[in-house]
Amino acid sequence: MLKPRTFFYAALTLAAALTLSSCAGGSPATEATTAPSADSAAVFNTDDVTFAQMMIPHHEQAVEMSDDLLAKDGVDQSVIDLATEIKAAQEPEITQLKDWLSAWGEDEDSMSGMPGMGSGSDGLMSDDDMMALEDASGTDATKLFLEQMIVHHEGAIAMAQLELDAGENADAQAMAAGIVTSQTAEIAVMADLLATL
Repeated sequence: MLKPRTFFYAALTLAAALTLSSCAGGSPATEATTAPSADSAAVFNTDDVTFAQMMIPHHEQAVEMSDDLLAKDGVDQSVIDLATEIKAAQEPEITQLKDWLSAWGEDEDSMSGMPGMGSGSDGLMSDDDMMALEDASGTDATKLFLEQMIVHHEGAIAMAQLELDAGENADAQAMAAGIVTSQTAEIAVMADLLATL
């Protein structure tokens, strides 16, 4: 009985230590500001801005793809569940990304883009891709959604990795890390579901 409790307290102590060490290890730019909320808003660079500007339409398209699938009949319940989870994860992130841009005094739209944006490596679906998903039904729609969303997620992961490599805003980097983790896991789930069709 003592071992699980000991493990719990050890994990709790480790978590507290990591939290304190991350708070203590700020850069000179973040240490100059006293309020933690001001830190996250004040420290950003052009890569953070570009990440937010590019991830908003990317997430919006994933939500649209999920909505298209959820409006259909004859779709496997596990894929319905996945589309619902994707919407639930990405809609609040869209709001957060817009809030950051507002706090940074930046517009939501930018023509500058990230390296690779619009070249196919971003995972965005074309209008024809979106129309094909909208027109498909049943198993065909299920398969097309999974295939398209795998490509879409791969693009989001690449964009998030650019943020992790070059961004400065801690909150944006935390979101990027979460995108890499969650969407990598979802790709594995989608690949497994595709194999059953």
